Amino acid sequence: MEKRADRKKGKKLWLKVTLAIIALLIIGVGIFAFTIYNNAKQTVNKKMHEPVDSIDTNVTIEKIKGSKPLHILLMGTDEREGDVGRSDAMMIMTLDPKNEQMKVLSIPRDTRTEIVGKGTEDKINHAYAFGGSDMSVATVENMFDMELDFYIRMNMEGLESVVDTLGGITVDNDYEWSEGEYDFPLGDVQMDGKKTMEFVRMRKQDPEGDAGRTKRQRMVLQGIIDKGAKVESVGNINGLIDILGNNMSTNMDFDDMKDLFKNYRDARKNVEEFSLEGEDTRIDGVYYLLVPDEEIQAARDRMMGVDEEE
Repeated sequence: MEKRADRKKGKKLWLKVTLAIIALLIIGVGIFAFTIYNNAKQTVNKKMHEPVDSIDTNVTIEKIKGSKPLHILLMGTDEREGDVGRSDAMMIMTLDPKNEQMKVLSIPRDTRTEIVGKGTEDKINHAYAFGGSDMSVATVENMFDMELDFYIRMNMEGLESVVDTLGGITVDNDYEWSEGEYDFPLGDVQMDGKKTMEFVRMRKQDPEGDAGRTKRQRMVLQGIIDKGAKVESVGNINGLIDILGNNMSTNMDFDDMKDLFKNYRDARKNVEEFSLEGEDTRIDGVYYLLVPDEEIQAARDRMMGVDEEE
């Protein structure tokens, strides 16, 4: 009888220990998840959130509720200490949840257009130097006769840290070339942060010139999205949040980001990428890309899509 009682006592003790371990794991995971959530919310709302007058957020909220396509301006800026900076890369990203499609239009930085609020025609990347994100958004909206829903501005100096924190990215390279200490063979190329910066900044060796450079910027964007969406990247979330908090600005708040993740994440299943094309020219000794009105209209129609026009 004593042995049976001891066995029962032993089973009960083991059960209690097991339950205690499970409870501790659940609590630990819960604290970790809350820490990530709370850190992300604080960082986005207090450090990254930067509204602009050019975007009517009420319209955007209604579009999200109706699962309508969203248009987001992506800007990569080259801002260093003591420098106002310019938008080194500009893209419009359209997320279409119903058709599970993402379209990315690259706007060459030398594109000549009217700078809204300045009253002159200039390179589109100068809009940021003249009036920050607000003037950039207004200028792009005017050029394409379309309403943007969000903008995201990323300091290119922070791109290196983002890639390294993700553990590197992979891109499908179009042609073979070398830059400094780095080789970029044809096909899949594994890159850390420094190699990524060389990849996006090279211009002289590219047979497509600035158009090729913007194409490589889109490749890097896609590489970051693909790597960030993988399960193994979860452990790096806090590190990424801190990096983005120091290098990124957007008119999205934390709730907007949650809505995008919840309702628009399948849009990345089908990606279509293209770039504005125009004619190289010099005006008063300054190089510009002149894009015909019909090219701008065709790009707009491609981004807006039939469903949205209806």
